[in-house]
Amino acid sequence: RLQKLKEMFISKFGSAPKFYVRAPGRVNLIGEHIDYCGYAVLPMAIEQDILIAVEPVETQVVQLANTNSSYLDFSSSVNNIQINKTKPQWHNYFLCGLKGIQEHFGLNNPTGMNCLLDGTIPPSSGLSSSSALVCCAGLVTLKANGKTLSKVELAEICTKSERYIGTEGGGMDQSICFLAEEGTAKLIEFSPLRATDVRLPSGAAFVIANSCVEMNKAATSHYNIRVMECRLATKLLSKSKGLDWKKMLRLCDVQIKLGVSLEEMLTIVEEVLHPEPYSTEEICKCLGISLEELRSQILSQNTQDVSTFKLYQRAKHVYSEAARVLEFQKICNDAPANAIQLLGELMNQSHISCREMYECSCPELDRLVDICLQFGAIGSRLTGAGWGGCTVSMVPTDKLDTFLENVKKAYYQTDAQRLALENNSLFATKPGRGALFFVEA
Repeated sequence: RLQKLKEMFISKFGSAPKFYVRAPGRVNLIGEHIDYCGYAVLPMAIEQDILIAVEPVETQVVQLANTNSSYLDFSSSVNNIQINKTKPQWHNYFLCGLKGIQEHFGLNNPTGMNCLLDGTIPPSSGLSSSSALVCCAGLVTLKANGKTLSKVELAEICTKSERYIGTEGGGMDQSICFLAEEGTAKLIEFSPLRATDVRLPSGAAFVIANSCVEMNKAATSHYNIRVMECRLATKLLSKSKGLDWKKMLRLCDVQIKLGVSLEEMLTIVEEVLHPEPYSTEEICKCLGISLEELRSQILSQNTQDVSTFKLYQRAKHVYSEAARVLEFQKICNDAPANAIQLLGELMNQSHISCREMYECSCPELDRLVDICLQFGAIGSRLTGAGWGGCTVSMVPTDKLDTFLENVKKAYYQTDAQRLALENNSLFATKPGRGALFFVEA
C-alpha cells in the first residue's frame, strides 16, 4: 500500500514524499454520546486508517489529492484557511487539523505541502473517518513545520479544531486516535485527558458491521441538537438544586457539584424533569430568561430554530450510559468466569438506551443488531454518532466464522446496494495502535 501511494504521489506531484502520517479509525465499545457531557468512554483503535504521503514545499500552498477519484483535488494558500461549514467536504477536515496547529503555535509563515491521502475507513460510517483525517492533518502540519507536542496536547488541539466544521464533539475520537495502543482498548477520561488500558476478555471477537446508511455529523443538526439537549438538561437540573446554573455546561458538572453517584443522578432526573418535550418558552420560564438570551447565550448556531427539546430522555441516557462504561471496565479488570455474558448484556442495554432514550438509531441499525444477536453475538449495539453507520458486536471466537457467514446472507446479500459494499462492511477487528509518522529508511 505504501509503495503504491508513493508511486501515485510521484506521478501526481513529480517528486517523492518526504514522510508519511497514519491515523486510525476507532470503534467505541460502550459510552455513546457521553464524551461531550464530560463522561469517560471506552473505545479502541481499529486497523482501518487514513494514510497521508507528504512533501513540504517552498511555496505557501497546500495541495491535497486523494487516491479515491470521487474526492476532488483541492489547493489553498496556507495563510488564508477558509473552512466551509455548509458543505462539509473531505478537504475541510484536513483544513481543520492544519488550522488548529497553525493557531496553536501562531505560525506566521507556515510551510506549504503536497499531500496525497489514502483512506480505508468507510466514510460516514461512525468509525471516525473524519476525526482520523483531522488528526492526521494535525500531525502532518506539526511535522512539516518542525514542531513537537505530546499526544495528549495533539488530541486536545484536534478536538478543538474539528469544531471549525460545526460539530460540537467531545474529544473521544481524537483521544483514542493518538493514545491508542495495540492489543488494548482504553478507558478515556476527560478534564484532564487520560487513558487507562482495558484488557478485553480472550475468547471473544469484536465484529463491525456497516448498516450502509451514511450519516454525516457535520451536515445534519441531529448531533448538535443532542449536545444542546444535554446542555439544557444541565441548566434545569442545576437550577432546581440551587446551583449556579449559568456556569454549568455538562451533565457531569451537576453530578460533581452535588457529590452524588450516577444512580442518585438518575433519581434526580426522575424528580426534576418531565418526559414530555420542553418548548423553548417553558425552558425560558424555568430559567427566568428571554428567548433572545436562550438563543444567544446557550444554543449553538445551528440549533437556534429548534422549538422543542427532550431533556428527560437525554439526561437519563447519559447518566445510565456513564454507569455502564464503569461497569464494563470493572468486569474487564475483575475477569469473572461469565465476563463475556456480562459485557454482552451491557452492550445490549446501551443499544436499547441509544434507540429509545437518545433516539440516535435508525431502522437499519436496529435490524442489523437483531440479526447479529440472532446469529450468535452475545452483545450488539450501534457505535459512533448513530442515525446510520455501524454496529459493533461481541462474538465468541469459536462462532466467528459461522456468524460472519450468516450475517452476510441475512443483511448484505438481500440488497444490491449493500452487496456492492459488502467487502468493507463486515469485519472482525482487534485493538490497533494510535497515530504515528514515519520516514522511509
